[in-house]
Amino acid sequence: MSAAIVVAVSRRQELVEASRLIARVRLPEMAVAVVFEALSITCFAAVPWQLLRAGGAWWRLRRVTAITVAANAVAGALPGGAVFSTAWVFRQLCRRGVEQVLAATVLVVAGALSAVSLFVLLVVGMFTVGSAGSSAVVRLVVGVLASALLSGVVAFGLFRFRSFRSAVRRMWTRAGLRSERLQKAQQALVRLVDQARELQLGFRPWLWLLSLALLNWVFDAACLAACLWALGTGVPWHGLLLAYTLTQISGSLRLTPGGLGVVEASLAALLVLYGMSPGAAIAATLLYRAVSFWALQPLGWACWFGVTFRAVPEGPTDGGTHGHGGENPPEGTGT
Repeated sequence: MSAAIVVAVSRRQELVEASRLIARVRLPEMAVAVVFEALSITCFAAVPWQLLRAGGAWWRLRRVTAITVAANAVAGALPGGAVFSTAWVFRQLCRRGVEQVLAATVLVVAGALSAVSLFVLLVVGMFTVGSAGSSAVVRLVVGVLASALLSGVVAFGLFRFRSFRSAVRRMWTRAGLRSERLQKAQQALVRLVDQARELQLGFRPWLWLLSLALLNWVFDAACLAACLWALGTGVPWHGLLLAYTLTQISGSLRLTPGGLGVVEASLAALLVLYGMSPGAAIAATLLYRAVSFWALQPLGWACWFGVTFRAVPEGPTDGGTHGHGGENPPEGTGT
């Protein structure tokens, strides 16, 4: 609290400028920002929805979207909220007839696709930023690129090369002999990888899933651009993507609930770095967070109460080894 007061006093002029800009915000452009954020949420929910369908769980998109929005609210409101929200989503999937291995696979694969697509956006942002301000972030970007490349190589080897999978399993088995917990983790990982491979998706479905994950970030970044447009301050297109992706990376660390303070400080500082005035950067950051975070909190908690306390019929679900959650697949549609 005292730190916030110190910042407010030291940045009084910038805050006054930001408040003036927000008071003159153009509502039609803000409506565009809201539409972009709604499209971002829909694409985000469509990834696990498609994965569930590939695994034999024929859910409606609106149900997955409600669970996604609710999980986002939990992740943004509680310390360590990402862990709680993941556990909550897993429980909701299982209590509605989805097998535990499939539920875990959906969560892991959806998270991996989200990370890969953010990495793609980061690379695009590096090419569009030019030389202005690039030295300030080059080390972080190189570290992220190296980590993403290493993770991608390992994942590709696990899914494509049987000898590599066998070698990894042997190392895990030897390590598991020394620890019972590690042995259980090894067995769970093997089941997870096997379930992911059993989804039997071809190249085009995987490309479609990656596109949906990428569109989630693109529409969210478009929401930020629309907020800048609504303020009439101009959009720093050369640095917008890089500022956005670096902010998302810092926010994903979950140092505070919902990245409060971390996201705002990172985004405002990066927008200033790429040519905006401090007041305009603060105003754009506050508007973007109002649409992409604060507006979703009450909606998300409403979905959480509805999903959590809605009665689920007892007994086995109708048909299929993975369970259909009470919804039958449409005729003539394959996985």
